[in-house]
Formats: sequence, C-alpha cells, structure tokens
Amino acid sequence: MSTDPKYIRNFSIIAHIDHGKSTVADRLLEYTATVPAFKMREQVLDRMELERERGITIKAKAVRLHYESQEDAGYTLNLIDTPGHVDFTYEVSRALSACEGVLLVVDAARGVQAQTLANLYLAAAHDLAIIPVINKIDLPNADVARVRQQMEDILAIDASGAILCSAKEGIGTQEILEAIVARIPPPQADPQAALKALVFDSWFDSFQGVIAYIRVVDGFVRPGIRICLMSNGATFEVSQVGVFSPEMRPVPVLGAGEVGYLTAGMKDVRQVRVGDTLTTADKPTRTPLPGFREVRPVVFAGLYPVEGGDYLRLREALEKLRLNDSAFTFEPETSVALGFGFRCGFLGRLHMEIVQERLEREFNLELLTTAPTVVYRVRLTDETLVEVDNPSRLPARERLVSTEEPYIRALILLPAEYVGPVLALCQEKRGVQVGLEYLQDRRVLITYDLPLGEIILDFYDRLKSLTRGYASFDYDLIDYRGGDLVKLDVLVNGEPVDALSSIVHKDHAYPRGRQLTERLRKIIPRQLFEVVLQAAVGGKVIARESVPPVRKHVTAKCYGGDVTRKRKLLERQKEGKKRMKQVGRVEIPQEAFMAVLDIRGGESR
Repeated sequence: MSTDPKYIRNFSIIAHIDHGKSTVADRLLEYTATVPAFKMREQVLDRMELERERGITIKAKAVRLHYESQEDAGYTLNLIDTPGHVDFTYEVSRALSACEGVLLVVDAARGVQAQTLANLYLAAAHDLAIIPVINKIDLPNADVARVRQQMEDILAIDASGAILCSAKEGIGTQEILEAIVARIPPPQADPQAALKALVFDSWFDSFQGVIAYIRVVDGFVRPGIRICLMSNGATFEVSQVGVFSPEMRPVPVLGAGEVGYLTAGMKDVRQVRVGDTLTTADKPTRTPLPGFREVRPVVFAGLYPVEGGDYLRLREALEKLRLNDSAFTFEPETSVALGFGFRCGFLGRLHMEIVQERLEREFNLELLTTAPTVVYRVRLTDETLVEVDNPSRLPARERLVSTEEPYIRALILLPAEYVGPVLALCQEKRGVQVGLEYLQDRRVLITYDLPLGEIILDFYDRLKSLTRGYASFDYDLIDYRGGDLVKLDVLVNGEPVDALSSIVHKDHAYPRGRQLTERLRKIIPRQLFEVVLQAAVGGKVIARESVPPVRKHVTAKCYGGDVTRKRKLLERQKEGKKRMKQVGRVEIPQEAFMAVLDIRGGESR
C-alpha cells in the first residue's frame, strides 16, 4: 500500500554555497535513523568523489525519511538535496518543482548572501512554503539578531519563526523536523485519477538502462503497467519502482504525492526528457504537467586528447558522461593546432572544470582544454542569423551586419567599504548599472547588467580579491545585446593558431592582444630559431612579441686568425636558422591555451 498523501511532506534544502546545507541533510538522516550509525559519514548524500573533495553538491539527490512526530503520527518525508553553486541552478529549479516547501538555510556568521536571494526567488516562483533556518549558531562570531534582521530586510520574509540550529553539533534537528510536518503542506494529490508523474531527473545505469527520478502527482505506478512519455509518445512496461533510503530500494507501488524512481527498460536517455510527464498507456491523463524550460549551455570550450590515439576513448567517455548530465553537450571539431577533438557546452566555468576533472579521473584521459567562450549571435548580409560558439567560426567582417553577445543580470552583495573598487571592476567589464541599494548593517546590494563573455574570464576571482572574500555573486542570463565585436587572432611564426583565437570588444582588442602576446612569450619555450608571436584583428597586426632562439656558440673553436672565418660560420648559422624557422614546428604547451584566462581586462601584469 502507498502512503496516504496527508502524511507525506516533500521538501528541499536551499542555501548559499558553504552555509551548511549538506550537513543539515546529514543530521536529518541521522536523527530519523535513515542511515545506520555505522554507515554515517559527512556529506552522506554526496556520493561523487569530486563532491566530497570540493565540499560542494553537484547533482540533486532524493532520499526518503520516516519520522514519528510528537503527535504520534508517522510521516514520510521526501528530501530532495540540491546544489548551491550558481552554475547548477538548473538542478535546484528541477528539484523545487517536485516539492511543496523548502528549508532556507542561512549561516549565522556570514548572513544572507547573493545565492540565498536567488534561491528564495526560485522558491517563490514555485509558490513553496519557506521555513527559515539559521545554521552554525555555535560559531564564536555568530550573530543571530543581525541575520534575523537581514532576512526581514533583504529577503522580505518573517524571521520571527526562524529555527536556530547547529548542524555540526546536532542542535535544533528535531525542531526542523517538527516544522517540516507542521508548516509544509501535504501534496495535493488524487490517488483515484489517471497516472500523472513528473520526471525531474534521470541517469543511465549500464544494467537497468535509464533510471527516471519521478514525483507522482496523481494516480499510482507499479511494476507491470505500461507507461507512456507524453512528449514523444514512447511506451514502455515498468519493471521496477522504488525509493531512495538513501540507496535504491524497490517498493511494490509508488502512490500519489510520493517521490521515487522507475525503470522500464528504457535504453536511450534522450527519450526520457527531464520535465516530461509520465502517464499510463491505456488510460492516459489529458493534460501534461508544465515541465521545465530546456537547459542550454552558455559556455563552450574545446577538449582535445594529448595523445591523438585517445580520440575514440574520449568520444566514448563523453557519451557516457552525457547520459547522466543533460546540460552537457558535445560535437566533433578539428583544430589545425590540436588535431581532432570536441567542442563541448557547459553551464559555466565550474561546470567545465567538473566535467574535465571527471574525464581525467574516471576515464584516465590526458586532455588539452582551450579557453572558454560564449555563444554570439551574428546577422549576415543575406539576413540570416547565425549562432557562433567558436571564434574560428566567426564569418569575415565584410559579411557581418551586426553582432550580439549574451548579457547577464548580476546580483552582488558586499560590505559598503568595497563598493568603489567593485563598481570600477563592473565598469571595466562594460557593465550597465541597474541598481545600488544600501541595506542595514553596512551592506550593499549592487545590480549590474554585464556581458557574459567578460564574466567567464576572471571576474569572480577579481571580485573575491577586491573584497577580501566578503562579496557574494549570483547571476541570471537575461538577453542578447548588440556590440562592436571583433575576432582577435594569434599568429605563431605567421601561422594563425585557431585554438588561441577569441572574440573581444573592439575597444579591448589592443590591450587584450598586447597582454596575450606578452603572456605567450613567457610560456612558449625557446626553440633553436626565433618564434614571432603576433595578435591581429582582420589581418592587421596590433601587437608583436618574439621568443629569442637558443644560440649555439659556433665560433668557440675560432681562436685568433682571420675574422672572415668567424663571419662565415655566423652566416652559415643564420642561414640554417632561417631554414629551420620555415620547416620547424613550435610545440605549444597547455598553459598557452589557458593564458587567455589570465589576462586582465585593462591592466598589464
């Protein structure tokens, strides 16, 4: 028998990164004895090695808890754990759609941060019940009164009922569980209606095929029934349904309002789209659920194997990774400098780093990564609109009518004393100020519209540097805007290196080219011949540096005698170097391709 919907609570935990979300989840699992004491460890829901190393959640996970409340009623609590980093906001949004309420966790020492605000907006958009939780009250610099005030001033929520807890010490865990039962409404579900279930995540298992994470909205699902995917009409027979506790545990039936998983011999993860509606094949529901907007990558980079023979292994690894990460895309590409590789799409810099590390660790690959770029929109003279995700694909300037670049709306929360340097940084990055609000306790909320292409380089690192780590940053992609953009080419001994090309604003082309050639001069090792480095825009060279050759002392054996003998040897050496320069190939190290990330908008190092 499935659980009566009135005894079910579906909730999520949202917080800014490092505010203790995973630790709160650990305490709830421990208190409800969902995980036996001998199996308990820190970040128990973070199963990926990278998640545990970095101390961050990357993938959303679901787990079922059983809690006997003080009213002597047994409740089924479905917790959907979410990531905190801005790159994985799409995971948060998907998890929230399967919930009726959230725990909004705020650090008692650091207070409300930009991602706290962004996550609150997401929860409000899904019309969820919000339970404020002030964590880390055991810290010596905790200031509960100040954080309560911030919640009311910045988040505009009533903080009088905020639960005080220390997840590390286990303080306040029971109060959180009681609040979940009392303040989060049960799911509005009809057990007698036709099956209607939301797919909020999926992953591929080599033995069972696609495993779909589902939230049953109406009806029920059990093994043996035929289901239909409403987006494409594909039908399958359910082989197993179950819940996470936190390991996968089969159950006889998943009823209305419950969260769990389903397998049905589905072989292709692309058939099971996240946000799709599942229903029965013989008596389908009439209207599908709203679902989600499809996630599109915003940052692109080239991934190339160091050993050319690893190309097929890299393709196989990318295909496997793609099965469990619907936001990640790839397609084959060829580079003159690097050979055969793949153009990969990511949600941000962190997402890119995570994918690269997983490929190197899990599949034992050595990779070269080109500098990331964003998607530009280009209108051509024949009125066609083209999307460009690789600088080498930008059409010639005479074919262009206009170029557009993606803009973000950035929220930056910081102490008042750092406002000046941060405003200067945003202006340097061609930002447009939208708002500047002074809050209580000498904090400022700055809102800026910024080009995404400027953000993915070094913005976040410099923001943390300028504010000594006290600023927090969140953003949303908003629209495309026109700009005078040009392709900056890098030539090594007169040959363009396509993997070092970038698209920049015309006003920034000269300083960017000069800084890039200076960086490359320090990185590229000296050869037996001179290496000339040039930065060019549209065939016009705007910066030049050279790597001097390694010189051999050919006149060492000439002691005394006629000077013409020395000259003859030097002339012969000169001719040899000239020939070598024509046929010699410059080996460009990996650091050179990432040098684009190390140059700083308008200042030379």
